[in-house]
Amino acid sequence: MRKKLDILEREIRAIARDVRRDEPLSRHVSFHIGGPADLLVIPQSLEELRRVMAFLYKKVEIPVVVLGRGSNVLISDQGVRGVVVKVGRGVDAIAFSGTSVVAEAGAFLPTLANQAASRGLSGLEFCAGIPASLGGAVVMNAGAHGHCIAEVVRRVHLITPSGEEVVEAESLGFGYRRSVLQEKKAVVVMAELELDASTPEEVRARTERWLRQRNTTQPIGPPSSGCIFRNPPGDHAGRLIDLAGAKGLQIGGARVSEVHANYILNVGGATASDVLALMEEIIRLVRNQFGVVLEPEIKLVGDFSG
Repeated sequence: MRKKLDILEREIRAIARDVRRDEPLSRHVSFHIGGPADLLVIPQSLEELRRVMAFLYKKVEIPVVVLGRGSNVLISDQGVRGVVVKVGRGVDAIAFSGTSVVAEAGAFLPTLANQAASRGLSGLEFCAGIPASLGGAVVMNAGAHGHCIAEVVRRVHLITPSGEEVVEAESLGFGYRRSVLQEKKAVVVMAELELDASTPEEVRARTERWLRQRNTTQPIGPPSSGCIFRNPPGDHAGRLIDLAGAKGLQIGGARVSEVHANYILNVGGATASDVLALMEEIIRLVRNQFGVVLEPEIKLVGDFSG
């Protein structure tokens, strides 16, 4: 296996500048949890991302995971076998034309929201407090304050095993924290958005109001990975977890936030096993008290079989 990795590493280094062997993924996710990737590739440009993915799609025997800014994921303590491609800086160009925006997948949502606000463009205010990349936000249909990215997406550019394609928003099957891209073998490289004309003052006022609300209702400080569970129909996961008495519950270095019960915090040295055990206990408490089975919103990445 190591010999195969040596060969693969040399091949990828011929087309990408930043290739890291046995890189701890805890350094690359907001939870600060996770073992090493066999190979971590960080493309420095859109063209480099295209070359890397075209190469990897030909290596059908090599597992490939695409990572954005590293929010909303839990990496296994054993790490990730194969290749992890991190899409971020270098693949984050943003271009405005009237009320239209074309942004690369690595664009940081708060940056995108702030640039739109400065131009008096409305529709991305809810993104200002979401620490995610645009590509990941499209795949997950990220949202906050009753809004989601599907409201502004018009089309998405993808790299697939058969080449590049442009997909209209209507074909992406957007739903609550869902899109067909979660099952499709494809990588978002760019998205076209359509915003509404407003004024910088109105957009910034709305943005600041929502950021204040977010800062008072969600934990700030210890590492976390955003909301852990999906909201069940007609209810809120955080409310159920709170009423089930799980606020402040702790296993190892993982603790349920006292500010927002749908957040698990890494309060020091938490492992993925700690988080999973805490999630299972939360699910048990809520199921026993309310008959509701909470579904994880966070994505598990890597080998959790052990």
